Amino acid sequence: MSEQIHAYVDLLAKALELFGVGVVVGGIALATCFFVSEGRRAGDWAGAYLSYRANIGRGILLGLELLVGADIISTITAPLTVESVGLLAGIVLIRTFLSFALETEIEGCWPWCRAAKEATEGGADRR
Repeated sequence: MSEQIHAYVDLLAKALELFGVGVVVGGIALATCFFVSEGRRAGDWAGAYLSYRANIGRGILLGLELLVGADIISTITAPLTVESVGLLAGIVLIRTFLSFALETEIEGCWPWCRAAKEATEGGADRR
């Protein structure tokens, strides 16, 4: 019974990894479609490019969050060793850093400066 549960949880982790990769690929595809559509419609390719970068970042960010969740779930089914926990910690650390960097790039400011930026912009619509 316990082995069946581990097999299902492992399958769930694999499915979540696949879904995370799909979110990244789908986010890039959708961002590209929006970029071309907005660039043709408005004729402002520079503005469309800024939105494109932000939308790609959002897709990657969401995919990374799902991949971190899948890594955590897959660790549950693996035998806990110092090496496996260290590997998970390294993966989570790298992906967290990437998420932080992407979020900073999308927002255009450090997370702790976000409230001040929104106050100076008067709650203006973000990219």
